[in-house]
Amino acid sequence: MLAHDTRVLILGSFPGEASLAARQYYAHPRNHFWPMLAAIVGEPLPEMPYAARLARLLAHRIGVWDTIVACERAGSLDGAIRAATRGETHRVRRAAPHVELVCFNGQTAARAAPAWRAAGYPTLALPSTSPAYTRPFAEKLAAWCVIADHLK
Repeated sequence: MLAHDTRVLILGSFPGEASLAARQYYAHPRNHFWPMLAAIVGEPLPEMPYAARLARLLAHRIGVWDTIVACERAGSLDGAIRAATRGETHRVRRAAPHVELVCFNGQTAARAAPAWRAAGYPTLALPSTSPAYTRPFAEKLAAWCVIADHLK
């Protein structure tokens, strides 16, 4: 999900089973992604229908995509990912030429950071919003708040 005027791109690794089944980014009810972005943009994203959430992120010039576009995996854990095919940075450059920060949602996604830096993007690895990464919400939010600086 990108728009021409996207300024911040958030990259996950690959959707989990709940997200694939729902055909929605971050669909697991305990994932902190939507509450985290709600706190950053000041909108009640978790209460909105999915299409409205996406529209509000785009309105704030935030894009969402994954570093892995295809893989083999049993279950939802990133550690089970095998035979991964990575996304192509040049596709993002064409679709969203104003991206000024590429953020990685967790360490598995952050493994793609060297390719994004080589393509000329500033990058930032953020703590995972996954319920499997059991850090407190406030601790994760403190790291994620840097996104707000790029939305002004």
